[in-house]
Amino acid sequence: EPNPPTWPSTVSVFGPEDAMADIQRTVDAAYAKNGGQAENGQFSSLRFAFLFKPGSYSVDVPVGYYTQVSGLGTAPTDVVFTSSKGVFCEEASYSVKLGALDTFWRAAENFQTEADFAWNENGNKGMIWAASQASSLRRIVVSNDLDLYEYRHGDGAAGYASGGFLSNSWIKGTVDSGSQQQFLARNCKVGKWSDGVWNIVTVGVQGANPSHCGADQEMYTHPYVNVAVAPEIAEKPFITIDTSGKYHLMAPRVATQREGIDFEASHMEAIDFMQVYVTDADKDTAATINEKLASGLHVVLAPGVYELSAPLELNKKNQILLGLGLATLVATSGTPVVKVGDVAGVRVAGIIAEAGPVKSPSLVLWGSAKFAGDASNPGVMSDVFTRVGGPAKFDPAQAHATVVINSGHVIVDNSWYWRADHEEGGKSVHNGDNPCEVAAIFNGNDITTYGLKAEHCLTDQVQWNGNRGKTFMLQAEMPYDVTQGNFGDKGYVGYRVASNVTEHSAYGVGIYHYFRDAAVTVKSGISAPASLEKSFVAPLTVFLNGQGTIQHILNDKGAATAQDPKSPTKASPAWWCEAPSSFLDSPGTCQVGDPVICPGTGVGCKGNTCCPDGSTCPSAAEAFGCCPTPKTEDCVKPGPPMPSPPSPSPPSPLPGKMCNVGDTVMCPATSTQCRGDQCCPDGSTCPSAEATFKGCAKAKTEDCNHSLDSSFEILF
Repeated sequence: EPNPPTWPSTVSVFGPEDAMADIQRTVDAAYAKNGGQAENGQFSSLRFAFLFKPGSYSVDVPVGYYTQVSGLGTAPTDVVFTSSKGVFCEEASYSVKLGALDTFWRAAENFQTEADFAWNENGNKGMIWAASQASSLRRIVVSNDLDLYEYRHGDGAAGYASGGFLSNSWIKGTVDSGSQQQFLARNCKVGKWSDGVWNIVTVGVQGANPSHCGADQEMYTHPYVNVAVAPEIAEKPFITIDTSGKYHLMAPRVATQREGIDFEASHMEAIDFMQVYVTDADKDTAATINEKLASGLHVVLAPGVYELSAPLELNKKNQILLGLGLATLVATSGTPVVKVGDVAGVRVAGIIAEAGPVKSPSLVLWGSAKFAGDASNPGVMSDVFTRVGGPAKFDPAQAHATVVINSGHVIVDNSWYWRADHEEGGKSVHNGDNPCEVAAIFNGNDITTYGLKAEHCLTDQVQWNGNRGKTFMLQAEMPYDVTQGNFGDKGYVGYRVASNVTEHSAYGVGIYHYFRDAAVTVKSGISAPASLEKSFVAPLTVFLNGQGTIQHILNDKGAATAQDPKSPTKASPAWWCEAPSSFLDSPGTCQVGDPVICPGTGVGCKGNTCCPDGSTCPSAAEAFGCCPTPKTEDCVKPGPPMPSPPSPSPPSPLPGKMCNVGDTVMCPATSTQCRGDQCCPDGSTCPSAEATFKGCAKAKTEDCNHSLDSSFEILF
């Protein structure tokens, strides 16, 4: 095929020699169609890919629905955005009820941003990516901070971000999760990580927080699951251009036991575009694309919607199918849209697989039970998303399952398998419309998933039948439109490991429920053989809204989740924290700030933090006095705990609004809450504490008992 390729109009390639004003007009025009407020473009048929040649760009690039922004350099530092906002994603709705909840289907990859914009009231400056599922960040360098949520003054929910993904990226400042309900970061390097709501999982991330099962705002603890290394991974393929104008498809090699970032060109295979076919959604069909695949070519799907009467079939070892701009493949005839043969090393990336009007057995079918796979050359799915329902054109849409993997040794790296709960035009889904029984069925052995998300299917969300499976972060949400008879009494769960499975490991598996139409009681969020219960680290269930109950988290373990009568409008989470955290180490002696175990628990802490019982972390500094009680064990300086130093007198009153003693407020210049006689993360006293409270290392920096500065918010 030609190199350089003939790109269709849905791909824009920019160079540093182009007028910045022209680039700005082009990206703004796309955002006007697929971005902005009121979730504009959520079910649009338009698709965009913006590819930037090596160089510097003083443009602000807003990223809307079905839009991908990618650098064309071999290293992310080859393409640098020097503007104040750079590449960014704001929440798709400023409505407090929605925020970023529906900010889906977009991507940003392979560049450096020097953004220094102050998006939120947390003191950070840099890049914002306030998004939820199917919105990945890969292979980026952020010179300053990265905020994963968007806060507007008065919005205590901070935008409801839900379900992001960050990989192979270097964030030199702070990553602030903010309102991210769950998040997966893999193989990154960060200066600091803060906040998060229910389930923040980091794998192979340098600078990540130590593990802590569960969250307690009063103790300033957040729910972190930190795994030291990624056991096996291959990064997503990407495209580069050289100084002669020739393009290459880069295929990063498989790595094992990996920690941190890897931008080394020597760790990739460069494939000349003469071996790559670039499609055009206005011209290509399943037949024309399959002809190219059968000849041994790799395929890059240009942005667009492809209505396929047959699956795209990958039957060659190491073959790559890469979508740009969230290329969307629609099953029009009741088949899968992608079918992988019994071969090793296949890569499928960057697509939406969508159900059509005829029921498909699955939308993605990977291998047969005859193929055990190759441990040294696994198949990889990167940013492969599925949906059953949503766009009005194919209503009703239907599938039995969205993804079925029969082969062994397959890696799933960032996914979202969605039976739509809402559709184009604002219609809600009821009575089993857009039917899909199971989101994912994993039959092969040695399947590894990072950032697995599955929602609203009518039976189990995930069924795991193969051995030696690994899950690093799951967000599974049960269907809204079921009853006790067709769901609860059937024993369906969010995550099922089959009774014949003898080896399995799962980190941060979260099951969520919003039984909107009926009061449904489910016995357990997770079902697994009893012998595997200790292989689940920090599993959780969350009541979101509506009616009903999940009685246990894992089998018969863990507390029930249901509406809290004391706070009926709030979500109610529960964690099972009895499994051992084998990846944490608590030494007899330590340095200040070392990750250690809170005495008598399996809960991790690090430096100046508090343990669940209110005692001070064993590796806290000796002068740290922010916890309700002192250390019960001291690995920094073994011996009796030292008393906290006396606090200085409080500052003079500040002008502004008033609060009452004990009100829940924000710690100044942070996104951390405090209430009454508590301490903020910097050691200062909570603004709503009693004037006589002296239990913190520092006095109040703001005092809302007498006044409330406009820089923080009372939360109700």
